Amino acid sequence: MMATGKILITLTPSESKRLIAKGVTNMEEVQRALKHGSIIITLGTTNAYVAEEILNALSSSERGIDRQRYAAGVITSEGACIVPKADREKEVLITDGKISDEDIEQAIEELSPEDVFIKGANALDATKTAGIFMAHAAGGTIGAAVGIVMARGVNFIIPVGIEKTIPYSITEAAKRVGQGRFYKSVGKPVGLMPVHGTVITEVEALKVLGADTAFPIGAGGVDGGEGSVVICAEGSTAKMDELMALITQIKVEASAKVVDRDCVA
Repeated sequence: MMATGKILITLTPSESKRLIAKGVTNMEEVQRALKHGSIIITLGTTNAYVAEEILNALSSSERGIDRQRYAAGVITSEGACIVPKADREKEVLITDGKISDEDIEQAIEELSPEDVFIKGANALDATKTAGIFMAHAAGGTIGAAVGIVMARGVNFIIPVGIEKTIPYSITEAAKRVGQGRFYKSVGKPVGLMPVHGTVITEVEALKVLGADTAFPIGAGGVDGGEGSVVICAEGSTAKMDELMALITQIKVEASAKVVDRDCVA
């Protein structure tokens, strides 16, 4: 009989992003699309880690990214902000295992059910509905993509940390907000779009990477641990040893930063 055990994991937000990225990269849908299909990795702080991991999985890839530039909208101590367009990295697009220089709008137009569209989120509620902020008047990338993604049945993967869980319905919140509905704001006013796809938090990532089950038991922290999540993972002792070795490597991850931001309302 295989021995089972529990491990306790504490991750800061940046460490969570790395774990989630490793989980996303090892998903069956992503592995299939890496061989035969297309993958669009939109801009975002979590997606920056996803892009790094997926690019590392391509032995022929010579492209790297600057994580501090791989973002469009961010939340900082100044509020809801955007990274100026001139400072942003180009989205990573992969077709049949090779980096593509295609324009992202054109790549979105060509998506099929065999392909993968990866977009992070700003919020997650108890129903696993994700919410994406929209600072662009026309909805930005998600505004342009969601119709095609949902209409065609594209594999829609949403990497998002447990730290972004909110105790309120995102569907209800979305009905009550919008850029033009705020008369003052800390940072830029935004709209909120509820989206439905395959949500990958730290919990799902741990399962993809070998845990039989995982569940959060705490969150928060101080002295650099702000935004942390505490998770229990269960499985065979062999798998738990492998996961703990991986977590030990991840624990050196530096805090996520952006090169510049515009927070003026």
